[in-house]
Amino acid sequence: MKIPQDMLASAKAVLPHAYAPYSHYQVAACVKSESGQLFVGCNVENASYSMTLCAESGAISALFAAGFKRVTETLILVSSKKLCAPCGACRQRLLECANPAMIIHLCNTDGAHASHTINELIPIAFGPQHLEQA
Repeated sequence: MKIPQDMLASAKAVLPHAYAPYSHYQVAACVKSESGQLFVGCNVENASYSMTLCAESGAISALFAAGFKRVTETLILVSSKKLCAPCGACRQRLLECANPAMIIHLCNTDGAHASHTINELIPIAFGPQHLEQA
């Protein structure tokens, strides 16, 4: 699958702003709204690791702050050699505001990439549809 160049460029622009003084593992994310508008985020570490903010979380928050509710596509960029899928918490965050076929592009700054649906990354997921049945 072809990587959306506008999303990649947006993620590349914020990757240097990631605050990763402990892990030195910079991550940038770009999410696309239902109108096609792009929102970005980068990881922000904290000495109290549980307070660290993921790049995906920042991008999703920016999308919601702008009045949107749906993520239609996601791109995650890392500067390491290995591609990085979103953590479990961010997979759940993305699942909450995306359809099951939403594509997540995993990229690194060397040009390696892979694309997966959210359902491939979080099969048999618990989501809003389960609460509607209660």
